[in-house]
Amino acid sequence: MEEPDPNNVPEPDAAPAAPAGPAAGPRRRPAATVAIEVDGRSVEVPDDVTLLEALREHAGLRSVKDGCAPQGQCGCCTVLVDGAPRVACVTPVRRVAGRSIVTVDGLGGDVTATWADAFTATGGSQCGFCTPGIVCRLEGARAKLAGGDPASVPVGAAARPALDRALAAHLCRCTGWQPIVEAWDVAVPLLAGTAETAGPGSVGAEVDRALPGRPAGAGRDAAARRATIEGRAVQIVGPEVALGRGGFADDTAPTGALVALPDGAGGWAVGETLSEARAAAAKVQGRRTTVEGRPPLDLPDGDWAATLRTSWVEPAYLEPDAAWCEPGGEPVGPLTNGGAFGGKVSSPVAAEARELADRAGRPVRVLLAREDVVRVGPKRPPVAGGVRADGTGVLRVVATPGLEAVVAAHARGLTVEAVEVPGPATSVDLRAAGWAEATMLLAAARGRPAPVRSAEGAEAEVEIDPADGSVRVRVDAGDPLDEVVLRSYCIGAVHQALSWVRSEAIAVTEEGRIADLTIRSFGILKAAEMPLVTVEIAPSTAPPVNGSDAVFVAAAAAAWLADGAPPDLPTRR
Repeated sequence: MEEPDPNNVPEPDAAPAAPAGPAAGPRRRPAATVAIEVDGRSVEVPDDVTLLEALREHAGLRSVKDGCAPQGQCGCCTVLVDGAPRVACVTPVRRVAGRSIVTVDGLGGDVTATWADAFTATGGSQCGFCTPGIVCRLEGARAKLAGGDPASVPVGAAARPALDRALAAHLCRCTGWQPIVEAWDVAVPLLAGTAETAGPGSVGAEVDRALPGRPAGAGRDAAARRATIEGRAVQIVGPEVALGRGGFADDTAPTGALVALPDGAGGWAVGETLSEARAAAAKVQGRRTTVEGRPPLDLPDGDWAATLRTSWVEPAYLEPDAAWCEPGGEPVGPLTNGGAFGGKVSSPVAAEARELADRAGRPVRVLLAREDVVRVGPKRPPVAGGVRADGTGVLRVVATPGLEAVVAAHARGLTVEAVEVPGPATSVDLRAAGWAEATMLLAAARGRPAPVRSAEGAEAEVEIDPADGSVRVRVDAGDPLDEVVLRSYCIGAVHQALSWVRSEAIAVTEEGRIADLTIRSFGILKAAEMPLVTVEIAPSTAPPVNGSDAVFVAAAAAAWLADGAPPDLPTRR
């Protein structure tokens, strides 16, 4: 049975400021141990930790990811316990002693390979942080639906109710869910032996039918190049990524490294183990407030054809910031295989890992818990703007370096007014910050969306069907390089745009303190809430450029207009 999501747990009022020196915490008394069976082998672990900590920190199984521990709300740490999916971060390890625990690595060679190939074939994995848990969840659902007959497992529309229920326990920030659902439709026939292929572990003709467009044996270099262009950070593409082996910083840290966490008072709590560091930091789980997030800025005075106010929103990338460094070395930082769409560009963890390692004379892992990410990480700058029918107007923004230049490049008729507002840090690095909001206002003044062109030369058009909400995308991003990868990023951009416009907001007090710290409080659209997206990729021999940012802007404008262009976001909170 699934563990309940723990909510309404008191949070500390103090937020980490600029980190100072390390604070060594009290050493924990050695715990008693318990034997657990993981992927067919017995492992001795402390009996006073969560299953997640036992698997990652003591059994060395880094495919099990920590996205929100111990909130139990993102699904990244999902494993199978006696065949049933369970969120490891809220499961005390002593409760699973003597039971069979299976991670994505232990599903079995053909099963693991088939899911990995299917996710790769459909673009169901981008950074690969959430997908190991999702694969475990889907394999658990497949086994349950099979009831002893793998050929009876539904695919396509017949499978959606079961998939929507299964995926409700997960969050994915990259793919927009649709490629993950398509991966189910590819993998299930392969695993049942009903696909017209050579057998499990090979995607073959089944994938060609599911998603034509990727040539047989398409080069990984081209796919990785497109992923890097879209993610704006170096990325790799391949089956290993879907299994969580993309090389995330904390997965590659050396055994025996010290662990450093924010101590809530501007410094770092350091321990020999993650448990010791957490004890030293006195970490308390965050909570969700009952207060709704609201736009922090007032609209400028004027006779406007359209107005728009946006709220504080959390970038909500799934992998919390992490870095490690050897003394005197270069840190392995948080941009490894994924840049969080600009959310991690200014992360402090790499510099702190280097400083702490040099000071300690030992390797140091620096980690942010989910609550730390929310408190410390930059937010999309809220705006409040008005525009006239001729495209002139005023856009008030929470003061953010560089934002005025971004707006001027895309909407020269808008005058930017920067306003100092108590609140979290903001950044122009977040996806299309300022550009999207200006484009939305201009579209509302026209009364219709229009093709969006980025400064890099990409073009995107997005239409939303008023009957069923389905979304049609046309994108020209130069040479596609790999259509499956580009398509995945475009669907993900639509998901992010719809989510931002319709449901995302976090509450920030008048004093500037963030009150929403649980990952489910951010308002990210679930799989069941995501409409069908079709993507048309324009053929081109021009140099490849980022296309998904233009899709994000076009989708945001189309969604806002489809909802009637109400003055405040989110429109459907």
